[in-house]
Amino acid sequence: MCRSIKTLREPYVPVVTEEDVRAAALQYVRKISGFRAPAAHNAAAFDSAVDAVAAATATLLDQLVVRGQQPATRG
Repeated sequence: MCRSIKTLREPYVPVVTEEDVRAAALQYVRKISGFRAPAAHNAAAFDSAVDAVAAATATLLDQLVVRGQQPATRG
């Protein structure tokens, strides 16, 4: 599932940007919803889901501890 979403934690990515997190969230919501772009009547729900997934992703990355690594730097 979501093969185009790349791993966003060290050691795979030394610096994770907000754009990286948002792109991964967008891909996830597209996959789950089945919509590349939602119809106007679904846009608010779609955008809200992308925001929620991006926030959850950022929280996860901020809290992950990878043995032997310093926490990832998000830019």
